[in-house]
Amino acid sequence: MSANIRGFLCLLFLAMSPAVSAAEKVHVAVASNFLATLNEIVNHFERDTGHAAAVSSGSSGKLYAQIKNGAPFDVFFSADVTRPELMEEEGVAVRGSRFTYAVGRLTLWSSGSTMIEGNGTSMLLSDHVKHVAMANPKTAPYGAAAKEVLQALGLWERLQDRLVRGENVGQTFHFVFSKNAQLGFVALSQVFGPKVNGSGSRWDVPTHLYAPLRQQAVLLRHGQRNAAARAFLAYVKGVASRNIIERFGYGVE
Repeated sequence: MSANIRGFLCLLFLAMSPAVSAAEKVHVAVASNFLATLNEIVNHFERDTGHAAAVSSGSSGKLYAQIKNGAPFDVFFSADVTRPELMEEEGVAVRGSRFTYAVGRLTLWSSGSTMIEGNGTSMLLSDHVKHVAMANPKTAPYGAAAKEVLQALGLWERLQDRLVRGENVGQTFHFVFSKNAQLGFVALSQVFGPKVNGSGSRWDVPTHLYAPLRQQAVLLRHGQRNAAARAFLAYVKGVASRNIIERFGYGVE
């Protein structure tokens, strides 16, 4: 058989082969606190695999509601454990796909480099502080953690007239970044993100003051036949992604 014929048959075989290995796109819903971290992981994923990823962010509660109402996401990165568990129970997610991808840290942050010094609790009561931002505790796990902290410190009732609630921790961060609030309870990963690169001043809240912020991901029913969705979840579990996650200030399990 001539080389030309062998080459033709090879091309014919490839053309007729199933497209299971062809690049696909995964649609990702992610909690706001993890957006910057995920974007970096996505850049590496697309380069290494040839697959594409489209990312949408918001509060875990809002994303959960959207997915329940039929939003066509393939995977969900929540900021808590509760919602991914519910999705498995409700048949919205694929059982056995749920895993902890990061453990979050809460920090009290100011865009001013000298605003917070030492223990942040004294700053919360300072006369210079008119607004303290936090995410909505009803829909955002980082907001629920901030409420736990203030309750543990005996400041929840005292600070009610100063609290400004963001729809999610992304909006909360913007309140502080834009100086509409002097202080804000945000994710440590946001402070390590490319927008501020660790600038400003902060008090990393002791972890005993709030329940562990275990953040879980799950494969949704919509994405169970999507090769890119399964590949992406596997990629997030890999060493390269774990290194990125830790660099952004998260813990890993």
